[in-house]
Amino acid sequence: MEKAKKIAITTDSNSGILLEEYRDLGVFVLPMPFLINGEQYFEGVNLTQEDFYEFMKSDAEVSTSQPSPGDLMDFWDEVLKDFDEIIHIPMTSGLSQSCATATTFAKDYKGRVYVVDNKRISITLKESILDALYLRDNGKSATEIKEILEENALNSSIYIFVNSMKHLKKGGRVTAAAAMIGTLLGLKPVLKLGGAKIDKFALPKSQRKAVEIIKDALHKDLAERFSEYEKNGEMVISVAYTDNKDELTEVFEDIKNAFPNLTFRFCNALSLSVSCHVGPKTFGVAITRSLSLNK
Repeated sequence: MEKAKKIAITTDSNSGILLEEYRDLGVFVLPMPFLINGEQYFEGVNLTQEDFYEFMKSDAEVSTSQPSPGDLMDFWDEVLKDFDEIIHIPMTSGLSQSCATATTFAKDYKGRVYVVDNKRISITLKESILDALYLRDNGKSATEIKEILEENALNSSIYIFVNSMKHLKKGGRVTAAAAMIGTLLGLKPVLKLGGAKIDKFALPKSQRKAVEIIKDALHKDLAERFSEYEKNGEMVISVAYTDNKDELTEVFEDIKNAFPNLTFRFCNALSLSVSCHVGPKTFGVAITRSLSLNK
């Protein structure tokens, strides 16, 4: 009988997973690089969440990047010293070239590295890691895990409240004119993060109104897109924050109470690659189908 292959799960720090968080379970995290005032930093290595928001508040030039092919392959080579195969789950291909780059270089590993285009980021990507662990630990092969995760990729919704249009303008997400008008009118966008892109969803004038809009949107998604999964008890809800966790206790409690039938999964820092475009004083809410819940 052929011995079962030892499979590692790798991801990048866009998942919100800390570098050492799940290492004992065979999950390894590649730090994402950022350019700040022309210098390169790596999330979780020489760039903390606190440092990142201090840079943003000081109006530093902050931009995202992707790991170099050399860093990516060195990362995989190290993991493969102890494992037979890798399931690599990077951030969504819709927001970065890192997935396409990983797919290209995985071919050099002759079937030992499987790249999953999971269409997710931050707290929804973290849910995918738990799904991958569950599938692996229940005997699924690397090929099967990749197929199942990609089939389930779009079964999530994220809504993000943005306190200021400043960073959306800097990142090219809105025009300077639209940002100026929005600021003058006191608008605070709610964005919807889908598998391929970030879209404007609503333009409320207050955080309180934004919370109501987000709850209504999530209820609609549960009633329409995810009704079957909710009936089966497979949907979870998670929240994410930037530099404002302590200010959001009541907001998060309100959101949790609005969905008593859903399991509350994560309360995590928002991925810095998203925060780079939306700025401080932001929060996000996600509902996601979990493959591992109650199994």
